Amino acid sequence: MQRLGLALSLAVLVLAGTAFAQSSSSSSGSDAPSSFYPAPPPLKAPEVDTGAPVGNLTSPLAADQVKPTRTAIDSEAEAEMFTHASRIVWGRYSRIKGAKHGTAVVTKGALWTIKGRLDSVAPGTEGDWASIDAVVERIAPNHVTVRGEVAFRVAKVQNGTPCKVAGVLHFHRSGKSQVWRLAEGDNPCDGSQEFFDLVYEKPPVEKKPAPKKG
Repeated sequence: MQRLGLALSLAVLVLAGTAFAQSSSSSSGSDAPSSFYPAPPPLKAPEVDTGAPVGNLTSPLAADQVKPTRTAIDSEAEAEMFTHASRIVWGRYSRIKGAKHGTAVVTKGALWTIKGRLDSVAPGTEGDWASIDAVVERIAPNHVTVRGEVAFRVAKVQNGTPCKVAGVLHFHRSGKSQVWRLAEGDNPCDGSQEFFDLVYEKPPVEKKPAPKKG
């Protein structure tokens, strides 16, 4: 009887030891470095910035900055030139055969505005677009500051969700160039340089009627 009791006790100890070993092995396995070390990827991608629509202008750069009510013009020559910034060129697709430019409209007033859009038609890029919707805060020599948003829709980026840069944005022009390029033109969703340009388009020359011969 004593031998039977001893045998049962030993069997219980063996089973307990086996269970402990399996538990330890499983635990150590979960702590082992994985291919995603030091951290696994997030279950959900970051939310895309909703931008700053013209109807409710805000700036992520300065919370106490008030909404502009007048465009400051430090260069009349630059301002006159910028009124004809009526063409949009999107560098991401501009070199693809069949690419076309977009259009923009600058509206003068106490507070200038600029709005425009480019719908890509180059083969393989149909449905992608870029746009601008902003007010003009300041016009200086070779420099234009706007407040609003520039958006890019690319099918292969964030499943086609429009990615936006918003707030105070800067366009620079060099020397005698007729192109203002967005300084904050990196796509916030994939880091690509978009090369978003506003281009001066010379207005058509108004033809005067020929004098009538007497």
